[in-house]
Amino acid sequence: MAEVLEIDQLVTEFATKKGLVPAVRGVSLKVRKGKTLVVLGESGSGKSVMLRSILRITPPGARLSGSIRYEDSELLESSPQQIQSLRGNRIAMIFQDSLSALDPLYRVGAQIEETIMTHQKLSRAEAKRQVIELFRKVGIPSPEERVRSYPHEMSGGMRQRAVIAMALACKPDILLADEPTTALDVTIQAQILNLFKKIQAEYGMSIIMVTHDIGVAAEMADEIAVMYAGKIVEFGEAGQILSGPAHPYTRGLMAATPRKGQRGTLLTIPGQPPLITQMPAGCAFAPRCPEAQASCTGVSPGYASLQQGHQAACILLNERSERRA
Repeated sequence: MAEVLEIDQLVTEFATKKGLVPAVRGVSLKVRKGKTLVVLGESGSGKSVMLRSILRITPPGARLSGSIRYEDSELLESSPQQIQSLRGNRIAMIFQDSLSALDPLYRVGAQIEETIMTHQKLSRAEAKRQVIELFRKVGIPSPEERVRSYPHEMSGGMRQRAVIAMALACKPDILLADEPTTALDVTIQAQILNLFKKIQAEYGMSIIMVTHDIGVAAEMADEIAVMYAGKIVEFGEAGQILSGPAHPYTRGLMAATPRKGQRGTLLTIPGQPPLITQMPAGCAFAPRCPEAQASCTGVSPGYASLQQGHQAACILLNERSERRA
C-alpha cells in the first residue's frame, strides 16, 4: 500500500546551556494511505516533538535533520511559504489541549472560517456555511448557534469536536492527533474515537495519533510505533504488538495497563524516562529494564526482525536472533 508520508532518520535538537540536545533521535516511520499509525509511549518520550517536527512548528532555535517526505516534497527543505500552504490544508493537526488551541478572544466559528478562507479563497458567508456543516458532521448540537460561541462557553468534549472540525475544514490527506482524548472522560473519549473512525472512512485520510493509552491504541491503530527517549523501540502491526510485545519497555507498558476482571496490584516500570540532557549510553531503557545486562550499556541497539514487519530495538533480541541463525 502506498505511503503518503515517509520519515527517515529524523533528528530534532534543542539548544541548551550544555549545547544541542536531541529530543527526537533518528526516527524512521512510514504512514500508509487511509491507515492509522499510533505512536505509543510515556510522557517525555518525544512523541509530541516528532509530530510538531512534521509541520515545522518547533520552538525557535530547534534544529531538524534527516528527511520528511510528503508526496514529492521534502518538508525539511521546503520554504516557509510552502510549509504554510500545507498546514491545515494537506496536513492538519489536533493539539492536546483544545482550550489553548483556540483563541479565547474570537468566536469558534470565526476561527474556523479563517482557516477555510485562507486555503480555499471563499467568501465569509460561504465559509460560515461550511463551518455549520462541519459542526453538524462532528456532532455539535445546534451548529447554527454554536458557531457564535466563544471557547469558554463550550464543554471540553464540544471544544474537542470544534478543534476536530477545524482540522477537517480543508479535508487534509494526513491528520496529526496529539493526545486528542487525554482530558476527556471515558464516555466522551469513546465518542471522539468513533468520530475519528467515521471521518477516516469518509475522507480516506491517514492518521498519526500520539497517546500513552494502550486502550486508545488498541481501538484505533492499524500499526503501532512504541517510542522511548526519542527513539522508536518497537514497530509492527497493531495485532503483533498487542498480542506479542517483544521489547521489554513495551511489555512493561502492557503489564502496567489495567485489564477487565484483573485483581491485585498492577506491575510498574521503575524510575522515569531519562532527561534529554542526561541520556544514558547504550540502550536508553537499560537503567529501568529488568532484563538489562552489561552489554546493554555498551552500544545503542539495532533492530531485530521478529515477524513480517515487526521489529524491536533490543540487544538481547538481536543476540537471540543471531543464536537461532
